[in-house]
Amino acid sequence: MIDTANRISIQVGLSGYSFKIQAEGNSHSSEWLSAERIFNTAEFMKRYDQVDVSVFTPKFALVPKGFHAPEISRQLLSEVANVEGSDMVDHVELPQFGAVLIYSLNVGGTLARVVSETVMRTDGTKGRMLPEMYYIMEAMSQISDYNKIVASYMDGYLYLAIAQGKTLVLCNSFQAPDFTTAEYFIFLAMKKLQLNPEMSAIFFRTPLTEDQEMSLYRYFRSVEHI
Repeated sequence: MIDTANRISIQVGLSGYSFKIQAEGNSHSSEWLSAERIFNTAEFMKRYDQVDVSVFTPKFALVPKGFHAPEISRQLLSEVANVEGSDMVDHVELPQFGAVLIYSLNVGGTLARVVSETVMRTDGTKGRMLPEMYYIMEAMSQISDYNKIVASYMDGYLYLAIAQGKTLVLCNSFQAPDFTTAEYFIFLAMKKLQLNPEMSAIFFRTPLTEDQEMSLYRYFRSVEHI
């Protein structure tokens, strides 16, 4: 069965995956699903005009385009992340920020490869696997607020990017074993950047539990899902 004019966005981590489908002006999202359910996910049996596969990996670095060359990608990433000899290192440009995102997908990559090989485009090709931070940065173009705060939380890591207007002021991941710790890093970043949560909305790409969402609502003007 082939669907037309539609898109599926899949997030893959060590503990499982979730997906969002946009078709004919409508959209629906799944909850976080365990890895063993992958071959029983009916939505993965269809084909889509666009397939986005996001992999949660803390192994990334954002560098100005003028400082990057493909042959030094591994060296640059090694300066901020623990890059092992078996790690494959790649990069993708973010022209809206004049930057290059260097990354390794070896963290959680096995499940991501299965997803990538299972969910196909309408022309039979596979969607490219890219790090979650790439999609966080891309999501900022959907936000009209001057303060753009976009986050994901999965597998003990908070992924957070903040921009003011067209200027990126933060792009980082933080090891956070629980959501309370993730909130601490969010508020620490807000404080250092002198941003008022009560005047700001925060946008999450990952599913939030009711308790997590209500906790954020205590501080932020609104909590949005994208």
